[in-house]
Amino acid sequence: MASRKDSKGRKLNTGESQRTDGIYAYRYINAQTGNREAVYSKDLKELRRKEKEVNADIDDHILTGPSVKDVTLNSLWEVYLYTKVLDDGTKANYISLWNAHIRDTVGQLRITDVRTSTIKMLYAKMDKEEYACSTLQSIHNLLNPLLELAVDDDYIRKNPARSITIGDYGKKTKFKTAISPIQQKRLLEFMRQSKMFSKHIPMITIMLETSLRCGELIGLTYNDVDLKKKELYVTHQLTYRNYQDGEGCKFRIKKTKTDAGKRTIPLTDAACDAFRAIKLQNFQLGKICSVTIDGYTDFIFVTKHGRPMMPNGVNNALYNVVKYYNEYELKKTSKEKREPVLIHQFSSHVMRHTGCTNMARSGVNIKAAQYIMGHAKSDITLDVYNPLNNRYDAKTEIEKLEKNGVKVV
Repeated sequence: MASRKDSKGRKLNTGESQRTDGIYAYRYINAQTGNREAVYSKDLKELRRKEKEVNADIDDHILTGPSVKDVTLNSLWEVYLYTKVLDDGTKANYISLWNAHIRDTVGQLRITDVRTSTIKMLYAKMDKEEYACSTLQSIHNLLNPLLELAVDDDYIRKNPARSITIGDYGKKTKFKTAISPIQQKRLLEFMRQSKMFSKHIPMITIMLETSLRCGELIGLTYNDVDLKKKELYVTHQLTYRNYQDGEGCKFRIKKTKTDAGKRTIPLTDAACDAFRAIKLQNFQLGKICSVTIDGYTDFIFVTKHGRPMMPNGVNNALYNVVKYYNEYELKKTSKEKREPVLIHQFSSHVMRHTGCTNMARSGVNIKAAQYIMGHAKSDITLDVYNPLNNRYDAKTEIEKLEKNGVKVV
């Protein structure tokens, strides 16, 4: 049988054809579906490039065909979310992140159109908008396993997110800088002489002395504290968010973040005094816990209405303390003709960070610090919470070396 040729006299291979309008087609049988399918191009060279891709996908059992190629990240996300075993709080966080940053951006793309550069552009845009490194990492923690699922399900050959390092982004907010000892001292001195902020001293002291997560802090009940034994029992967290159950935002008790999060923290004298102070303060102000949440009641940190403090209530208190401290410090140093000791705005997470960094500065064993922090792995304690990377820490460590180090000269 004579070989078929195109309009330019070039030989056409098996499965190739040219229509009367000049468009080239390559027809093949989809091995997964058994359906007859085709790819098209105006150029024979381009058609044969597509042929190679199709045949390589078939050989590697990569799904092909119009219906498969139209699957978007948003579509696969619904499958991924359904198959993941998540508690309600974590699931709500995932959905909130996806809806805020992915659904209307890369989420609308077909899986086969997502490239490494696509994801890098999303992260670079968020970096320019000064999103925190932790936010970028959280989004990456959604996209990376989702695209791994796409590989496992044979939608794509390789995961375009796998090679991306979040450390390349979020540089403006990469580290939550711990508050230095001198900043801690000045802040507490300011609060002691302030009628407005002195009431927050016990809470801030407990945060610094225990390094609790915000949810662990606001979830504390008086049953969790034994001042005679000087021990604090961390068994749960209190969360406040929308759990996507139609009831809106609400409080809920949830397990500690990891199994390591369930722990008994030894209390310092300063922490014990702070717990006594907050109990006396609540009594004097008539602040009595009026609610029971998932079987827990008698919460320590409550509002004037007897409800537990919300996470943003803790962070708002910290924000206002720092704001007024900086204003006070600037006025004071202007009169005293000295450099001000200012403090960057920080959250409850930075207080946890600072508490752990204080342990590192004091020489606490890393495994002990890991236990107190409730980290599953010590490298988290080392890499995330103890970046002794500023001038104060460098000077302090060299002074220790000079005093206690091995003499070689």
